[in-house]
Amino acid sequence: MLRRAALLLLLPLSVQASPLYQAGVDYEVLPQPVRTANPDQVEVNEIFSYHCGHCFDFEQPMHKWSQTLPDGVDLQRTPAPWQPALEPLARAYYSAVALGVLEQTHIAIFEAYHINKTLVLGGRGLQAEDFAAIFADAGVSSEKLASVFNSFGVTSLVNQAKSRIRAYRTQGTPEMVVNGKYRITLQKTKSFDGMLAVARYLVEQELAAKQ
Repeated sequence: MLRRAALLLLLPLSVQASPLYQAGVDYEVLPQPVRTANPDQVEVNEIFSYHCGHCFDFEQPMHKWSQTLPDGVDLQRTPAPWQPALEPLARAYYSAVALGVLEQTHIAIFEAYHINKTLVLGGRGLQAEDFAAIFADAGVSSEKLASVFNSFGVTSLVNQAKSRIRAYRTQGTPEMVVNGKYRITLQKTKSFDGMLAVARYLVEQELAAKQ
């Protein structure tokens, strides 16, 4: 028994114990890493859309989870403009970021779509004016919103989001991508708690690799 225990101590940790979560089973390894916003930190990118009911439901557990993360983690979001009809929702997100009012508008836009039904896809398509009341509550005039909503800067950010979700191989929302390398989906994890647990595991692995 003592000899067997001694031999086990000599084995690499990877041989002694299986990883808690496995690539291809619990998450996907992207074939080509995607550049992150800050290479000095471990990035967690939440892929979402305001029209997605699961994304709305995910916001509360995601927020609670984010409060427990250690230093060195950079939280990002990418709105997914799957089709032209969804681009105004991405524009609203990036307009809020540019205007510094995302904290006041983020959940309000979700609620306007899913609860109050004041935002509706289809018809003429959503315009800046459809978001005016939400931004007005955050202290932004309709004129200011319209100028930012249709600006070159916001258009560039929407186009970057399109490129990013292609590189992430995004197939649905919500999804999470850790450090531009690992894609986490509801399809594999089966629950929000599962997504967050896998993400935390991968974050810790990436943090350890930086030490």
